[in-house]
Amino acid sequence: MPAEVDTGLATLSDQLILATVLLYVFAMIAYALDLAFGRSAGTAAGAARPVPAAVGAGVVGAGVARDGAVPARDDEPALRPADREPPAWTRWAGPAGVALSWLGWAANLASLLTRGLAVGRWPWGNMYEFVVAMCFAAMSAFLFMQLRYRIRFLGAFVAVAAALGLGFAVRYLHVQAGPVVPALNSYWIAIHVSAAIIASGLFILAGVSGILYLVRKDGSVRLPSRPDLERVAHRAIVIGFPIWTFAVIAGALWADKAWGRYWGWDPKEIWAFITWIAYAAYLHARATAGWKGKAAMIVQLVAFGCLLFNLVGVNIFLGGLHSYAEVPG
Repeated sequence: MPAEVDTGLATLSDQLILATVLLYVFAMIAYALDLAFGRSAGTAAGAARPVPAAVGAGVVGAGVARDGAVPARDDEPALRPADREPPAWTRWAGPAGVALSWLGWAANLASLLTRGLAVGRWPWGNMYEFVVAMCFAAMSAFLFMQLRYRIRFLGAFVAVAAALGLGFAVRYLHVQAGPVVPALNSYWIAIHVSAAIIASGLFILAGVSGILYLVRKDGSVRLPSRPDLERVAHRAIVIGFPIWTFAVIAGALWADKAWGRYWGWDPKEIWAFITWIAYAAYLHARATAGWKGKAAMIVQLVAFGCLLFNLVGVNIFLGGLHSYAEVPG
């Protein structure tokens, strides 16, 4: 490990974080405009559809005009605001949000790389670096899942969560780039902590979906449906749970190498295990008892709360062998 820190790269990393926050905020605004003014799910259903004319001797069926369209009846309600064609500029709001998210993702990645190169180690040796990496993982989970599934509607909420997380890290957790304590100077940090970061990003995506599920009001045409939100949360947890399981096992192996024991009931170990149990309870209740809907969302949000306390609260409020997080006083 180099004895000196490349201050130029360290400064560049800090500047890239600020750029990332701005890009995520702009992406959130674009997504919000798409949700507020873009085409809603019920737009196409509310429009009048042409009906083919009857096949025969050129006779137009009763109630069907000569051009094949069904005429409006006097007792039909006028088009609702949500059924009207959205302004032309809103067609670009959603794609602009995705593009800004990718730019923010790239800046987030560059900030991690420059931080790591500045100190010659993996860039998650303290709380500041870990939260930055966790926000990157959350945005990565969203962006790569939206390539396969239609979850762009979550963009505004994931972007604001990532921006708030980075803002919290910059404001309250930032420490100057430097070497880590000897316990962290191990290849296990690339295995154990990387797995925890990836799983946390997926769990954040599930948590955002769960919160939106609970606050969504019936009859809303701008927000995604509750079944869609539940489906996204479940898929993210199904992928993230085995990765978190691997992270816990890898942490035990690292503890044996570093401290001579696999498990010592350290606060971080306890809450990592509690988090594992909570997400296992969600998957078990859904698979065996058929828990779905609000009950399942509440269980996974309890697990999400355990995750957040394990990742942030334990290092700030509790001590133990994992108290090397370098949280500023």
